[in-house]
Amino acid sequence: MEKVYDVAIIGAGPAGMTAAIYAARASLSVVMIERGAPGGQMVNTFEIENYTGFEKISGPDLSMKMFEHSQAAGAEYAYGYVENVTIAEDGTKVIDCGDHKVYAKTIIVATGTKHRLLNVPGEQQLSGRGISWCAVCDGAFFKGKKVAVIGGGDSAIEEAIYLAGLVEKVTVIHRRDELRAQKILQQRAFADEKIEFVWDSTVESFEEADGKLGAVKVKNVKTGEVSTVEAAGAFIYIGLDPITEMVKDLGITDESGYVVVDHAMMTKIPGVFAAGDVISKELRQVVTAVNDGAIAAQSAFKYIETNLR
Repeated sequence: MEKVYDVAIIGAGPAGMTAAIYAARASLSVVMIERGAPGGQMVNTFEIENYTGFEKISGPDLSMKMFEHSQAAGAEYAYGYVENVTIAEDGTKVIDCGDHKVYAKTIIVATGTKHRLLNVPGEQQLSGRGISWCAVCDGAFFKGKKVAVIGGGDSAIEEAIYLAGLVEKVTVIHRRDELRAQKILQQRAFADEKIEFVWDSTVESFEEADGKLGAVKVKNVKTGEVSTVEAAGAFIYIGLDPITEMVKDLGITDESGYVVVDHAMMTKIPGVFAAGDVISKELRQVVTAVNDGAIAAQSAFKYIETNLR
């Protein structure tokens, strides 16, 4: 007989790890399945300043603290790339990881989001050769060089500020004439002499030089003028898309791909819950992901106690 877990959690970001802690503390058998490093988007965040209890903490440090906590609580951790989720006739949730399957009474989808692509010439070819979606991971490669950051939200400006401490110059390319980032981040960026802004502009293409990124071609959306920004590195932060390919056949997502849940984090399928950035909601932050994860675990516990025991 294959082992059937009480709760299988897909994803080990803040929502998934919190759910694992709460479920394990409720004496449920729990497994977290993750295809990357624990922490989700936190791992790629230089500093987190708005998570209650920590005036300032690095994303990797907070990720490790949460992971160690989940392990101490008794949750199992398994590496795996989930290809598909199906529901057996008896209600058991079947998680297909390609070379093996995981079975559970309930599942919590906490897969988070992935960085959106620009889909312009040169982006795919120069990925890893100058183009990146993680300044914390790759910023050190560009010490003393010129780089570009594409975007105007919190992530873009946070990483521009971080990069300014490493590189010669940061050019922020934004399609509007004002930033969407929090005011405190805007103030820091505008005060940094190493950060310049190219407003009302979109990326036309990434230009290669000696096998690596050499420049970013941009177009002003108001004048139509095309210009070139010299850059050895380009960091793209234009938004996020939910990672829900594995549950698309369950019919639990909205038109944008986000999972739809009620106040108990339950989808329309009994025993299937979701939490964190992957669900349809207004605010996506570490603190809201943690909240979702705790609720989802408690709801899974109540579901099992009421229906399966």
